[in-house]
Amino acid sequence: MTPLDQLPEVRTELFIDGESQGADDALAVADPADSTAVVGYAAAASAKQATSAVAAAHRAFPAWSALTPQERAELVLAALAPLEADRPATAEVLTRENGKIRTESFIDSIVFEHRFRLAAGLVDQIGQVTRLPAPPYDTEISYLPLGVVTIIVPFNWPLAILAASLPQALLAGNTVVVKPPPTAPLATVRTAEQVARALPPGVLNVVTGADAEIGAALIQDERVKKVCFTGSPAGGKRIMAMAAPSLTRVALELGGNDPAIVLDDADLGDEAMRRLFSGTFDSTGQICMATKRLYVHRSRYDEVVEGLSALLTGTRLGHGLDEQVTMGPLHHPRQLEYVRELLGQASASGAEILEFGAPAEGADVSRGNFLQPSLVLDPDDDARVVTEEQFGPTLPILPFDDADDAVARANDTWSGLCSSVWTADPERAAGIAARLRTGYTFVNAHGAAHLDERAPFGGFNQSGMGREMGIEGIREFMDTHSVGFPASG
Repeated sequence: MTPLDQLPEVRTELFIDGESQGADDALAVADPADSTAVVGYAAAASAKQATSAVAAAHRAFPAWSALTPQERAELVLAALAPLEADRPATAEVLTRENGKIRTESFIDSIVFEHRFRLAAGLVDQIGQVTRLPAPPYDTEISYLPLGVVTIIVPFNWPLAILAASLPQALLAGNTVVVKPPPTAPLATVRTAEQVARALPPGVLNVVTGADAEIGAALIQDERVKKVCFTGSPAGGKRIMAMAAPSLTRVALELGGNDPAIVLDDADLGDEAMRRLFSGTFDSTGQICMATKRLYVHRSRYDEVVEGLSALLTGTRLGHGLDEQVTMGPLHHPRQLEYVRELLGQASASGAEILEFGAPAEGADVSRGNFLQPSLVLDPDDDARVVTEEQFGPTLPILPFDDADDAVARANDTWSGLCSSVWTADPERAAGIAARLRTGYTFVNAHGAAHLDERAPFGGFNQSGMGREMGIEGIREFMDTHSVGFPASG
């Protein structure tokens, strides 16, 4: 591995109307594992440049939407050709700017392409027409693309999350402006630009910059017909408020405080414990669908604590490019302080906190956003580490005696993204799952590695609105159109 201090700075530009474009200012991208290191710089667009990207997408829309879905799919799939050869370099950049381990960055890039191919497999359903015969009319029901779509992605899994909406928007016949995360834009720009270069000018544009500078242009321009945002509930509320004057549609995936319920008959063997561990602590816990609250039947409580403790003991902290490292830093110093604050409050209220892991050999964790992973044992139900989304490497574990009580406590939350049920009885799992108010429920697993990406994904309550992936995800980017013909004869 090239020494970290010898890795080159990465620079990216804007991509508007088929061409790269510089900017007067740049965003400095920090390395979460070393606050003294700058990974590179991304062009910081002006409001005028963001408006130019919207205008380019608006101009490209008539010709792109006039193609058949099959023609669009052929062009989009061909545009993926450069990605595989560039994947090692993209993964390295993503790890440096995001903080997660290199293996996860590879997966992020692979999932990007995989989700494009899954969406393309639905192309024959896009143009389907439903006919209602007379009397009183012969009516045809079809679906039409919306127009220009803005997609705003977060830092944690930017490529995979982008591909939960970008291919669907393009295949439906829309044109797109992508806004990568300002704190980790480089790999997303790199990937999206490679795809955009192979498409007609203006169909896919990529604009980086400060939210305050370009946000209004990408959301409030009346040519923008839909905004897709993944982030926090607070961020989602800001997007909705900005979109309200023009009644621009929004699709929001806003994270969750995901509960997992371990019943008394659950299989807690080694493989099951690894699934539970991964579904909680992958990406340093910075995954929207990660387990955030673990409710365990009292008869299995010690077993779960012991199993997770054994796995957490092997955690090795350090830079994500180091092959010895199993957990990188939190992405931002503010998040580090937030998780520490939640743990401090839980400790002060009497909960026991178990911390695990150690720095990898030779790793210097003093300059990064590192935090040992932890378990919070039997906190109060109203402790902040239980009621708020930690988005970090900690897990509150709460005992229960009655399954009905566990379901009620799991549902007593602002969120509703994902949940999981752990039991050896499929019928019991189905019964519990039907009562959980979340958009997706896993059985004997939890997390992105076990998500069926053919199915629609999205949240209840303040976890968002709208659905990604599946044919439902494509329909999110289309309007229903009915045409009624007078009955003949």
